[in-house]
Amino acid sequence: MGSDIYTDAAARRAFTAPPYLLDPDPVERPAHYTAHPSGVECIQVTEHMGFCLGNAVKYIWRAGEKGNRLQDLKKARWYIDREISRMEGK
Repeated sequence: MGSDIYTDAAARRAFTAPPYLLDPDPVERPAHYTAHPSGVECIQVTEHMGFCLGNAVKYIWRAGEKGNRLQDLKKARWYIDREISRMEGK
């Protein structure tokens, strides 16, 4: 008998994995967009936030995925500070 999705773990993962995890695309699904262990893409969360907060979460979510983790965290802080200033009317 051959392996199937019920008995073969690799086949089961491939069958149940969302298509964007199986077929990375540099425009639609870059690897750093889908690298989170949850399998959730950052935009699925951040599109429900304002611009500055969404960008802050994006930089935290993907911190270090493209290299410099510290720089990503500083970018997140910059967006948070900008949102605070906006809320304070500055």
